[in-house]
Amino acid sequence: MAFTVFSACHSLDFARCSLPPATGTNSRSFISASHLRFGCRQDFLVPKCRKKKGPFPLEATVERAVGEQSEKMAHADEDECELVSRLELTMGEGDDKIDAYLVKAMKNNNGSAILLLTDVFGFNNNDTRDFAYRLSCFGYNVLVPDLCQGIPWSKDRPKSEYEDWRAGHPSERVEKAISTAARWLKEEIATAGTPKKLGLLGFCFGGGRVLEVLARDTEQLFATAVSFYPTRFEEAVAETIYVPILLIAGEKDDLCPSEKVQSVARQIKGSKAHIYPDRGHAFAHHPSSDDDEDAEKAFAAMKAWFYEKLVSCS
Repeated sequence: MAFTVFSACHSLDFARCSLPPATGTNSRSFISASHLRFGCRQDFLVPKCRKKKGPFPLEATVERAVGEQSEKMAHADEDECELVSRLELTMGEGDDKIDAYLVKAMKNNNGSAILLLTDVFGFNNNDTRDFAYRLSCFGYNVLVPDLCQGIPWSKDRPKSEYEDWRAGHPSERVEKAISTAARWLKEEIATAGTPKKLGLLGFCFGGGRVLEVLARDTEQLFATAVSFYPTRFEEAVAETIYVPILLIAGEKDDLCPSEKVQSVARQIKGSKAHIYPDRGHAFAHHPSSDDDEDAEKAFAAMKAWFYEKLVSCS
């Protein structure tokens, strides 16, 4: 039986769909941006519901994830992970077409949206998707675009091939993918009627792109950002960033010198840098164990930052 996401007359009132929510369903359909709005408290997957046309047609795999939270999240008293929607999306047209992964909070949705820019291992990486899911459990809607265009870096490849691989992902194409995803999120926020700006989050390669995106954000789409151990960026970008950011890095990270991170934080009003002693690269989203204390502290710092800048101030 085919299922689609259904929105009743752009009202955010899903109670009109009398059928009970489906579980364990996985199907493909075209869904307009207005059907994925963040302001609602509950969503249903409804059999044979009519699809509406919208300005941003998406090809989406819709999957209902109920009660799949990890054990460590089950002990967090403020989260409600019972209802989280996960969608595989294709957005944009022509050369701007990209794949993306959306994790949408459903039971405790706070109306805030965050664009997550990945490391070189791409948007299909399990650790990255788990991180996005955990963040969504606290009420956020997290969009993860495929910045690697289907060809992420692999740990199995020789390091001698890395620069050639990077050359196959020119900055112009990465910027275009980020722009496409950001425009889509902007439309989502506008359709939901939520007067909020977006949050920006990135790891490693994506962390460096966070700084570049903010430096050229002339439309002021983003209210704040968190950048984990950013790589390949110039300190000069701080001169044109006007929103507060949180930077997180390890003291012994050869790819992201802590002095450079602290220098950037000092140049941007309201920003902070958290440096974790004796930690190297990627410790927060690729933790060494499930009970990595520093990884948990970094996650908590990020969560508190987004709550203060995106939720409590609205």
